[in-house]
Amino acid sequence: MKKSTVRQDRGFPFANFSTLGLMFIAGFFATVAFDLWGQTISPALGFSTLSPHGLAKSLLGTFGLPSGNFAGYFVHFYVVGLIGYPIGWLFIFKPIWTKLTADRFGWFVPSAIYGFGLWIFAIGGITLIAGLPFFLGFTGITWVALVGHVLYGIVLVAVINLIKN
Repeated sequence: MKKSTVRQDRGFPFANFSTLGLMFIAGFFATVAFDLWGQTISPALGFSTLSPHGLAKSLLGTFGLPSGNFAGYFVHFYVVGLIGYPIGWLFIFKPIWTKLTADRFGWFVPSAIYGFGLWIFAIGGITLIAGLPFFLGFTGITWVALVGHVLYGIVLVAVINLIKN
């Protein structure tokens, strides 16, 4: 068995330009789905409107970094949506999930669980670091964000699988 095959069997992708492109493409579609839900569909249905760049701005301001609109959108879309969350799936969650479950649950269940974990991380953790209320006070935006993060996880993994297959 080739070394590359063993490495792939453990669930770790290769750190190369192909993986980077995969992350950017899948992250792009997942972020668009997240924003479409949170900024268009949710308010059209009478629910809260998500403003993820606002959370990014608050976090940047906490650290004394530039925290204008451009910086907030940059962090939300590029740093988190195209890089951070895809890295979390490809290099952390997916390899651990594969080791623990041997992929018995297909791709949908772990992608939804990953999205739920992103929600815990962002709305439960980052909000505290940014000086905002824990889980944003469990207001309507909290639950819209839950759906958005789970949707992000599902779309991310669906696009990754579509490209790989």
